Amino acid sequence: MNLINKSEKIFVAGHNGMAGKAICRALIKKGYGQKELNGELITETRKSLNLLDQLEVSSWFEQKKPTIVILAAAKVGGIGANNNYPADFLLENIKIQTNVIESAFKTGVKRLLFLGSSCIYPKFCNQPISEEELLSGTLEPTNDSYAIAKIAGIKLCEGLREQYGFDTITLMPTNLYGPGDNYSFNSSHVFAALIRRFYEAKIKNEKTVNCWGTGSPMREFLHVDDLGEAVLFALEKWDPDHFNSPKKENGDKLYYLNVGTGKDISIKDLAESISSKFGFNGEIYWEKNKPDGTPRKLLNVEKMKKIGWESKIELEDGIKKTCKIFSDNYTNGSLKLD
Repeated sequence: MNLINKSEKIFVAGHNGMAGKAICRALIKKGYGQKELNGELITETRKSLNLLDQLEVSSWFEQKKPTIVILAAAKVGGIGANNNYPADFLLENIKIQTNVIESAFKTGVKRLLFLGSSCIYPKFCNQPISEEELLSGTLEPTNDSYAIAKIAGIKLCEGLREQYGFDTITLMPTNLYGPGDNYSFNSSHVFAALIRRFYEAKIKNEKTVNCWGTGSPMREFLHVDDLGEAVLFALEKWDPDHFNSPKKENGDKLYYLNVGTGKDISIKDLAESISSKFGFNGEIYWEKNKPDGTPRKLLNVEKMKKIGWESKIELEDGIKKTCKIFSDNYTNGSLKLD
């Protein structure tokens, strides 16, 4: 039995982002949003709905009255962007989250799913990281503003559920890659940054590629289409109040779950895998004066498996497909990517 149905009016906030696009693909694939079934998939551009504006968001919810909300909108970026614009990452993400979640609550939305992030966990914590590690230690300084904002969103959802019975759930995805990624020089994450650097080095016949840090950190990567499927699965199947749902170690109810593969890879091995996909045979130079970030970040995904979901796309297959998408859409230094 599903907790949502095909007649829902589903609002995907952040539908133009990498995660949002994957979520929309998963919804459409499963038959949601079909008018003949009285369903609707609602999306808005930044111009048509400014999520930073509380009054505009509140008015929009009163008019549109979605029954399901998926909050995938966020200001995101890599280590460099987080280091350079901490106030922006904290302020904008808190505004977006609060405006959407509060308006959804006040207008009687049936179910809301909030996307957190694995960066919410402390820099040094037990590996693989279980949900209970939240707020157990100090955050990674290079992205603590973004992490604090996400933690505030998780706690807001949790508070509204416990105090008012508002049906909110949260998923914490690990590092994402795949279609729709951001390949900007200034704000891309490590996976996309490596793809662009090695592809451009190959076509320009460069002899070296510079990469940040030592290459030693271990990271887990989830294909974004796996995340899209996980979001839909959680909306349909996961009821935290059910007696058989995953609980915290002390037996308390758990309203947020990790989403990942349960496998990790060093940044050095990732770089070598991507370079080989493009046929780059030059030298990789590691800029050891640049920050590495958290030494290791591997999620414990046993609770997500308990409710019946696990990732399907193997990393090597995902790297190969993502590299092909990039090369097929790269022309003279510009990209035409969905």
